[in-house]
Amino acid sequence: MENQEDNKYLGEEKISKLLLKFSIPCILSLLITSLYNIVDQIFIGNSELGYLGNAATTIVFPITIISVAFAWCFGDGAAAFLSLCQGRKDTKNAHKAVGNSIFITFIISIIFVILGFIFMEKLLFLFGASNETIGLAKDYFVIILSAIPIYMLGNTMSAIIRADGAPAFSMIATLMGAVTNIILDPVFIFGLKWGIKGAAWATIIGQILTFIISEIYFFRTKTFKLCLDSFKMDIKLFNNVIKLGVSTFITQMSIVVISLVCNIMLSKYGAMSKYGVDIPIAVIGICMKVFTIVINIVVGIILGAQPILGYNYGAKKYDRVRKVFRMVLLATIIIGAISTLIFEVWPQNVIKIFGTESELYMEFAVMTFKIFLMLITFTCTIKMSSIFFQAVGNPLKSAIVSLTRDIICFVPLVIILPNFLGVQGALWAAPIADAIGMVITATLITMFFRKLKNEKVKENDTETVIKPSKKGIIITISREHGSQGKYIGELVSKKLNIPYYYKEMTALAAKESGLDKEFVSDINYNSDVLYNLYMSTSPIQYAIQAQEKVIKMIAENGSCVIVGRASDYVLRENKNLLRVFIYASKDYRACKIMEMYKDSKKDAIKNLEKSDKARASYYKMVAGKDWGKLDNYDLCINSSIGAEKTADVICEYVKNMQR
Repeated sequence: MENQEDNKYLGEEKISKLLLKFSIPCILSLLITSLYNIVDQIFIGNSELGYLGNAATTIVFPITIISVAFAWCFGDGAAAFLSLCQGRKDTKNAHKAVGNSIFITFIISIIFVILGFIFMEKLLFLFGASNETIGLAKDYFVIILSAIPIYMLGNTMSAIIRADGAPAFSMIATLMGAVTNIILDPVFIFGLKWGIKGAAWATIIGQILTFIISEIYFFRTKTFKLCLDSFKMDIKLFNNVIKLGVSTFITQMSIVVISLVCNIMLSKYGAMSKYGVDIPIAVIGICMKVFTIVINIVVGIILGAQPILGYNYGAKKYDRVRKVFRMVLLATIIIGAISTLIFEVWPQNVIKIFGTESELYMEFAVMTFKIFLMLITFTCTIKMSSIFFQAVGNPLKSAIVSLTRDIICFVPLVIILPNFLGVQGALWAAPIADAIGMVITATLITMFFRKLKNEKVKENDTETVIKPSKKGIIITISREHGSQGKYIGELVSKKLNIPYYYKEMTALAAKESGLDKEFVSDINYNSDVLYNLYMSTSPIQYAIQAQEKVIKMIAENGSCVIVGRASDYVLRENKNLLRVFIYASKDYRACKIMEMYKDSKKDAIKNLEKSDKARASYYKMVAGKDWGKLDNYDLCINSSIGAEKTADVICEYVKNMQR
């Protein structure tokens, strides 16, 4: 994580300058990745293999995406978990998360290889192979499949390297592999006349080089050190890694579903048309690869904007959030418009890069580019908006935007439309899905910014200075909702004549970081199903980082009482620490909530359960431990004995510690 001054820079520097600084490396990195997916098809299409060779690689492509889905799930999950560990200085779980992710990636990759060889022919036919292309698809797939462990491990390690603070190293590793692939493709395909096998060998040699370079990095990591114990499976810990990587997995698997369904329908209805099975499969593969390049440019821009959006949203500098969004949206529209112009007016020029074939082939290719990519500007905007919502801590809206276009709309349409329009129906599914997805996206974006417009930033009316104190015991109080923990903390501070911090912490954290006080205060009240993703977003991480820094500053100032915010974990290395957990029966707490908020008993129980769940989730994410577990505390007290008596017990315990 960056330091606080670096974070404030995101809220003050000129936005155009920030976007150039952060987005260009992201765009370059994604374009390098795209080279792996497109270079083979360019050289194959211009060889004697022609469109049949391209059809074969298109058939294999979705199967490799499945392997990438798992690799990126484990890699991105470990990367997000590593970032959380960095924030809480948790070196123990950091190396285990990385080691477990690498180990599981290897195991899954071996399973992939075994299943791939057993069910090879069935899989290839499922993904659109014909009698004409099955031989070529097998030749290509056998070599690609053999290197799947290397490929998957390389992708997993790449994400971890970026999270360890070395994105440039990760990009260089990928670039070296891509360049090697580009150099070897013509040598193997044309020079040695290895045909499609040459393309496969060029690809895996590039992957091996990327893997070797990435592996070297793990001997010089910055925030963790791997050892044999790192690879010993910790199911509980790895479960948290998976939760953080599931979003990436879903995104990648949606690509697989789209490719699978699209290939099946093109194969089925292509066979009934004058184009046959193989021309549609070959063309859609080229179309999707070109489409990916355009999308990756847009994704690179919005990924670069993520930290800028995250910080300014957390700081409630909504004018800057709007300005960043408008600039990214404008860039997206320009890129989409230029791409649309090229694909609608000069599609032949793009198609010829991948080889020239028969008039029938060119006819279908031109038709595909003009129809399938008709609304690529909408596609780009949908993808950009999905990542935007993730950047501002709204993973649910992000998922809705992404899945509406890809799964809810495109997949049913590509199945239904060919029944009425033949093979063309599969092509029309894309622009129609784009149009529907754009309506949903525009609605959610409008609602989001309308809400921002109506939300007023309140003035910070809480004292934001660390109070004078003396050396002595630091008391942290964790409490169940309704157990009167805050009030008991206040009583203890008065009895011991030491400062008390609760809301003051969030005010201080806001002042320290430039984030908004309410935003910092609310970060541990969300406990929905996407909580892990919510917690891993940049605005939440900025808030946690600021809060933890302030807690440590408070403790350094002297004896005090700190309520909540996982302060017991943040200060775990402090020798003068008393960790208190206050609990009570559900009925007792419900009664206290009813007294305070005038709730019905049913509402009181519902509120305490929701609040406790949120606190447990927050503590688990920040500390990596179970909230309320007795082993985590020095003193656990049932507050049903009364607030005064509970405070007296704590004070007596403190006096005994000082003797």
